[in-house]
Amino acid sequence: MNRRDALRSLALVTGGLVLVPSCDFSQEDILEAYDRLKVTPSMKSLLAKIADTIIPPGEIKGAADLEVPDFILVMVNDCLDENAQKSFMNGFNGFEDYAKSKSGSAFGELDNKQREEVVLTGLQEESEDKNELRAFLGTTKRFTVQGFLLSEYIQTEIKPYSLIPGDYQGEVLISSLNSEKING
Repeated sequence: MNRRDALRSLALVTGGLVLVPSCDFSQEDILEAYDRLKVTPSMKSLLAKIADTIIPPGEIKGAADLEVPDFILVMVNDCLDENAQKSFMNGFNGFEDYAKSKSGSAFGELDNKQREEVVLTGLQEESEDKNELRAFLGTTKRFTVQGFLLSEYIQTEIKPYSLIPGDYQGEVLISSLNSEKING
């Protein structure tokens, strides 16, 4: 009986040793949901910080709270052509270096005011070598606003969506009106 246990343990250890060389722990995993983009979790968190800079949390939830970075990556992955995707990713990969050159530290270490300045100066860059950075920030800004306004939170709690406009009311006091509704 002890011999069987020993052989079983030896087989498990041998199988484990065979699998260990195939495991590469040195690289960060690439998110498979965005098959055309090579996005890592750290890049996704940087995108969340950029989106939160564009629409910060306050009285209502911010862009990162509403998972707008996922929306941005899905839109870039599914809706943009290959050249626009390459331009987006090149600008995305160069953004951290740009932030370090403008502010002296990484984008994640900056306070909100410095983050806003980095994003605004990136959007206003005029040089030819910054075209991809400007395209990345412009696309990110556009999809951040679109994803924020189309989120369930905004559509249900902030500006309730009504498929059919309300009944006609001939005489209504302005003070008795409810919050604004968006009609489809």
